[in-house]
Amino acid sequence: MAKKEFSKQTAPSKEKPFPYQDQQTPAVRASVFSGRSFTLIKLILGICLLPFVYGYTFSFLNELYLIDKLSQKIFWAGLVAFLIVYLFIWEPANIYLKGQRILQLVFNFFSPLVKVAPFLLPIYTIIIFILYATISFRFQSPAITNITLFLAGFSVGLHLIFSAKSMRTKQKDFLKANYIFGFPLIYLINLTILAFCFSLVFRTFSFATFINTAFQSGINIFSSIIKQLFF
Repeated sequence: MAKKEFSKQTAPSKEKPFPYQDQQTPAVRASVFSGRSFTLIKLILGICLLPFVYGYTFSFLNELYLIDKLSQKIFWAGLVAFLIVYLFIWEPANIYLKGQRILQLVFNFFSPLVKVAPFLLPIYTIIIFILYATISFRFQSPAITNITLFLAGFSVGLHLIFSAKSMRTKQKDFLKANYIFGFPLIYLINLTILAFCFSLVFRTFSFATFINTAFQSGINIFSSIIKQLFF
């Protein structure tokens, strides 16, 4: 009899939940709905950025081909060197994370930028061109330019690859909207910064022409797609 009484006392309670728990359900549902809606908006914006990814790439390559052939080869050599290191030798994730920490310290005064800036800004590329500008005031040497171009290609590859990797592995990314929207935006900003830096090094590289051609190409592709789909 004692065992039966004990089992009755320890039986799980079938009491109804408190009233406030039921009242929270609509609020939770509204929050989930608004989150999904925002995710869908980011997904649409990310798809809309894709024509500009092509336009910016096309415009950058056009301007890059106007500089001397040796400089072009050195820049591409830096990019290829990073890919070889990344794929076959070593993943320099620690270098990328240290760059992110530098940007977090720089933008510590404004918390929204602390989360966004490490992904958007290629800190090592910026530092490399700042050092180039500082050194070139005193020493004019083709070797300095060549080293800068090689490191620029290497650092841009580092930033783009690891930014894409960190965004792709994020959890709770519904429909991969953060990646589809975020990486094209990162790519466009990085290419714009790189084009601006190149325009400071080479007279034949025009930043204004790059922006105009890139934007116009993106608009033309976007309008052509809209016409094909809806008209």
